[in-house]
Amino acid sequence: MAKKTKKKAKKTTRQRATRTGEKMGPPLPQRQTQPGKEYVMRPRPESPAREYLAAGKLRDQVALITGGDSGIGRAVAAAFAKEGADIAIVFRSNRRDAEETRHLVREQKRLCLLIQGDVGDSRFCKDAVRRTADEFGRLNILVNNAAEQHRVDEFEEISDEQLEQTFRTNIFGYFYLTREALPHLGSNGRVINTTSVTAYAGNPKLIDYASTKGAIVAFTRSLALALAPRGIRVNAVAPGPIWTPLIPATFPEEEVAGFGENTPMGRPGQPDEVAPCYVFLASDDSSYMSGQVLHPNGGRIVNG
Repeated sequence: MAKKTKKKAKKTTRQRATRTGEKMGPPLPQRQTQPGKEYVMRPRPESPAREYLAAGKLRDQVALITGGDSGIGRAVAAAFAKEGADIAIVFRSNRRDAEETRHLVREQKRLCLLIQGDVGDSRFCKDAVRRTADEFGRLNILVNNAAEQHRVDEFEEISDEQLEQTFRTNIFGYFYLTREALPHLGSNGRVINTTSVTAYAGNPKLIDYASTKGAIVAFTRSLALALAPRGIRVNAVAPGPIWTPLIPATFPEEEVAGFGENTPMGRPGQPDEVAPCYVFLASDDSSYMSGQVLHPNGGRIVNG
């Protein structure tokens, strides 16, 4: 009997270490090209929602998730699937990561549609929503999550091309997809936008990126007011430093190695630690919330 109790205690400790990120250890020095690949990261992010305990909160609903192939988007897709949702994933180029995410969704006996394209193109966004509605017969939840960022040392280094590309991906796509999704969402539809701690704290090396994330906060609050009469809720999540492919694809190796150390918790967050925020905002647990932003950021206190 004593031996059995000891094994149970050991399992509990291991689960606690996973939730707090101790298991992963610090990121290793590494560099990738944009947009980044999760399957080559060292160590791999914790994004399969393996330890997430579901309660059927999204049973038989349909969610369209942009940037759903890896990182936060993958964790959200996996958690939504555990809660009973079918998933459409929009990804730009990394089919291998997208296929891995589809496998996670299918493990939960849910359907998963992969849609490849550029959310900065309004025609593609229209087609992505149409394909989702045609495949599943409905659309209940839109998660605007796709993003890109490009680090520069001096503000003058931001070219016209980079500025336009960052805004097209990070905020134009949110407008395009939401506009196309609205006729399908109906009453009790939900829109969840991914902003960032940089919208509140700023970042001297990511000025164009931080600007788009600030725009997403304003977009979320304004759209929430506009859509409340229709019964559609609009909220956002503002992650802090989360270990995703965007990080080694943006920063030099020495910065990647120290990523997240400047948070009060002293480490980067994992996608699995962020996904429950999206489940909460997508479910009826948040039925009296709209125009709000959740802040999973490692303990940093920000306004808003």
